[in-house]
Amino acid sequence: MKKIILTTLFALAATASAASFKFIALGDMPYKLPDDYARFEALIGEVNKLNPVFTVHVGDIKSGSTPCTDENFQKVKDEFGMFNGPLIYTPGDNEWTDCHREKAGKFDTLERLAKVRDMFFKQMGDKSFGKKPIVLTRQDKVIENSRWAQQGVVFATINVVGSNNGMERNTASTAEYFERNAANVEWIKATFAEAKAKNAPAVVVAFQADVFYGAPFLLTDIGLRDTVNTLAAEAKAYGKPVLLIHGDSHVLIIDRPLTEAGANTGIGQTIASPTLKNVTRLQVMGESDVGAVEVTVDTNTPGVFGFRPIYTK
Repeated sequence: MKKIILTTLFALAATASAASFKFIALGDMPYKLPDDYARFEALIGEVNKLNPVFTVHVGDIKSGSTPCTDENFQKVKDEFGMFNGPLIYTPGDNEWTDCHREKAGKFDTLERLAKVRDMFFKQMGDKSFGKKPIVLTRQDKVIENSRWAQQGVVFATINVVGSNNGMERNTASTAEYFERNAANVEWIKATFAEAKAKNAPAVVVAFQADVFYGAPFLLTDIGLRDTVNTLAAEAKAYGKPVLLIHGDSHVLIIDRPLTEAGANTGIGQTIASPTLKNVTRLQVMGESDVGAVEVTVDTNTPGVFGFRPIYTK
């Protein structure tokens, strides 16, 4: 049985209008290598049948205990090229932050981040993956951060990952975190500024880390707090529908966990704070649960976003 958690606020299927479009969200796959290569490629085949306007992969292209080799990276990069439509990718912690682990090859994590940036972003320039790539706006400071629009809806990715967002492993990792974190905050603010300037009907932000893990009872990791607080402030000021897409925890969840107070730092403010009702969170399935979510975007409906799980036959 597939494990799915949904609130009663959202339907899995949305009725499409003439102004609607559909995209696919997925992540945390292929996970167990090499076994999951075939499963991932079968899922790509299902996605291609649906002909979405694009697909978003929210990172973790292997497990945290799989070697972080160039060869494993290249294999998944080649699979990204199998998507008929555009594929936009944002990195996960398993691609770099967790590569210091013995089973992952005991790599230097920052060297792996540089490799990911070179292979998956610098070599692609301003283009997405897929047989029919689209042009993306890239951030100068963090090249993997991207932004694009579809029928007026503004989309963005940010490199925010699990394992405390890469913070505190050593001095070099901490320095990298602060630099990237500042760029991420800047990119979030710029994304909402663009949405306001263009009177966008909705905003979608995709990243890897489960920033709501255990909410509201567990503390938000310190490396993720700026992200959560910035998203909360910007989404509240924006006022229109916002969709946050992430992976990391491998279970399909659709709910509204973001509050006006943002991150839970342990003093109880997040638990008591009002929920931001204009913000929906989609956590995609992953790991052994190889599937994707078809998202319908219909700006003529009050909720804008509808969701349908997709699995191979």
